[in-house]
Amino acid sequence: MSDSEDDDTPQLSSHTLAALQEFYAEQKQHADPGGDDKYHIGIVEENWQLSQFWYSQETALRLAQEVIAAAGEGGRIACVSAPSVYQKLRELHREDFSIYIFEYDKRFAMYGEEFIFYDYNNPLDLPEKIAAHSFDIVIADPPYLSEECLRKTSETIKYLTRGKILLCTGAVMEEQAAQLLDVRMCKFIPKHTRNLANEFRCYVNYDSGLDSET
Repeated sequence: MSDSEDDDTPQLSSHTLAALQEFYAEQKQHADPGGDDKYHIGIVEENWQLSQFWYSQETALRLAQEVIAAAGEGGRIACVSAPSVYQKLRELHREDFSIYIFEYDKRFAMYGEEFIFYDYNNPLDLPEKIAAHSFDIVIADPPYLSEECLRKTSETIKYLTRGKILLCTGAVMEEQAAQLLDVRMCKFIPKHTRNLANEFRCYVNYDSGLDSET
């Protein structure tokens, strides 16, 4: 190649090249996050078609602390359709608890053996390794505000739990939640990263720290 041909070859400025390198690095991290980053809330983007709305950092932390206290040392925790709580739990206590994430969205399969594919339409279609009544607490956030979704998710919750239930759903579901799971509304009001049109609340069937604050 001649010198004149070299001169005609387009050259990126150092600023543009740095910006491109940063972009590709971000894309690689989203495609294959590693270390603590893969547990960061938002590393998997919300899919509104799946009715996904992540908790705020503060709410995820509060709920994670609650289930840790409820499960007890070395406890087993099931996060049913509540991926941001799972992520916060793994940020806080990576080795202290046995935690599983039950989720329809297979993007969360990046969490390996702790990921359990879950479709609320088939509430008891679970792998053999998930034994009945094998979790100290189940935290569940049914994806849709409908009686059908709550009823089917409740089947899963009752199968998994040894007793304790922490349900997160709309305030409009209070009566159905009480009938299906014998849970009561807490004072604590969960928040999401985006403002939702429907008021959201937490419900429990045990003495909970979520009743000590609004």
